[in-house]
Amino acid sequence: MTDASGSAVPRPPARTATAPVLTGAEAVVRSLELLGVTDVFGLPGGAILPVYDPLMDASKIRHILVRHEQGGGHAAEGYASASGRTGVAIATSGPGATNLVTAIADAYMDSVPIVAITGQVFSTLMGTDAFQEADIVGITMPITKHSFLVRDAAEIPGALAAAYEIASTGRPGPVLVDITKDAQQADAPFIWPPKIDLPGYRPVTKAHGKQIQAAASLLAEARKPVLYVGGGVIRAAAAAELKALAEATGAPVVTTLMARGAFPDSHPQHLGMPGMHGTVPAVLALQESDLIIALGARFDDRVTGKAELFAPDAKVVHVDIDPAEIGKIRAADVPIVGDVRDVLIDLDAAYLGLTGGRKTDLTEWWSYLDGLRDEFPLGFQATSDGLLSPQHVIQRIGELTGPEAVYAAGVGQHQMWAAQFIKYERPNSWLNSGGAGTMGYSVPAAMGAKVAEPDRVVWAIDGDGCFQMTNQELATCAINDIPIKVAIINNSSLGMVKQWQTLFYDGRHSNTELNTGHGSVRIPDFVKLAEAYGCLGIRVEKEEEIDAAIQLALETNDRPVVIDFTVSKDAMVWPMVPQGVSNSFIQYARENAPAFDEEI
Repeated sequence: MTDASGSAVPRPPARTATAPVLTGAEAVVRSLELLGVTDVFGLPGGAILPVYDPLMDASKIRHILVRHEQGGGHAAEGYASASGRTGVAIATSGPGATNLVTAIADAYMDSVPIVAITGQVFSTLMGTDAFQEADIVGITMPITKHSFLVRDAAEIPGALAAAYEIASTGRPGPVLVDITKDAQQADAPFIWPPKIDLPGYRPVTKAHGKQIQAAASLLAEARKPVLYVGGGVIRAAAAAELKALAEATGAPVVTTLMARGAFPDSHPQHLGMPGMHGTVPAVLALQESDLIIALGARFDDRVTGKAELFAPDAKVVHVDIDPAEIGKIRAADVPIVGDVRDVLIDLDAAYLGLTGGRKTDLTEWWSYLDGLRDEFPLGFQATSDGLLSPQHVIQRIGELTGPEAVYAAGVGQHQMWAAQFIKYERPNSWLNSGGAGTMGYSVPAAMGAKVAEPDRVVWAIDGDGCFQMTNQELATCAINDIPIKVAIINNSSLGMVKQWQTLFYDGRHSNTELNTGHGSVRIPDFVKLAEAYGCLGIRVEKEEEIDAAIQLALETNDRPVVIDFTVSKDAMVWPMVPQGVSNSFIQYARENAPAFDEEI
């Protein structure tokens, strides 16, 4: 058994003739230990209370008591996304379990391997609307790879081993294990390793050789190819293999929001992020290509715009470990089901075999793309209200901290600016909620990342709206010695919603003002809030204060740091392809709007 990073999951010696008898609760803890789990995030309650008693004595597992179950779920996500190891979250029944649902849905959308363990009421009470009863298996069935309901203590080791296997293999994702209270309290022989029986679960990892050859032939013939890289490349730990293929072919590379860091930003073949807020070269490279090699990407609407008008002249090679993704949005000329890391190795070899090691001549294609890079460099304008430029703040965080850090973003304008203006050179350095777009992700995800990677600097880049949804986890960080850095990009509003209202609703800003950062009244005062949580609180309102505040945060490692950056209320994310519009909009705007290049 291996986890999502490809590392072997520890197994104990073969089962002995006489199995020890444990309670179901003890079996939960022992199973986690034997699966190699070292950190879990949770919050106790009545239906999971039996597990918390033996957990107190577990010497191999660090339990981190969160302040809200959603925070525990996002922390498990951040842990998994930063390290490649499976994250674990624990909650009680009813509201405890339903508070995990947002994080579970988030992990499902972004293919993050987590195991959620929930307590359930006594099996004899199920279906009676018992106190804190909720059908969490039914609730989560559409948003998990699998959900287990365990009523028998003897089944606990097998359920947890199977959950770990499912979460970390194939297309990674969340798995729920719901255990009744009587199963936790009952005694049963503890048999390990358990027999894992998963009928129908057979992830395909090795692609068909003929499909590889067909893809290699298209790549050798293409004159305007693009490697369209999605988050699957990061989940498959395939960054090195991607770089090898890119350099062998000379093809341009675009990395989606979920794939930032899969290919170094500094590499001359990298065009940046495509999509709604992507760079002009990345958007137009896809739109005008004659071949798209889609690698662990799913043709999301934020990348394609109006799907039927996306890349009209391109043939498509679609590589994904999940066969359900292939052909779902864009028909593939060459569908390849398999682990993207193995496919990249085979495709590289097949391409070199066809071309004799010589790159296809892409001189004309690169001349056009380099012209776009020169014409449309990513940048930003100075603010008109005298307040801080959010893009500049985020850019300086990246420049002063460097590529070895982990950056976790919330959702909204600050998320896009963090994706655009921080340079990512390695995989697992950029964490965000891509598919679900979950506000409140950043702080707990950064917390989980810091637990998984304690020697790295971890930034939570958050908005004033997102921050107020999960900032209680600062208490968790302060008490448990998890010194994350939090940068609040405070424009005193729900910035991305306000941007849409400005552009598409005649500037009618309905219910998007938060009153957090401008004027004499700040509700709340983020510096005072940070101090109340045991953190170092800093406010920055002048440009000359930016670098000193970031440096102080980097030098402070005895507690979390929160910096409240008071930024312009009018800053917008550019470029922007409106929702439901063809990506040719960029070309149209370029040709018909003289001010367009000034806005980007």
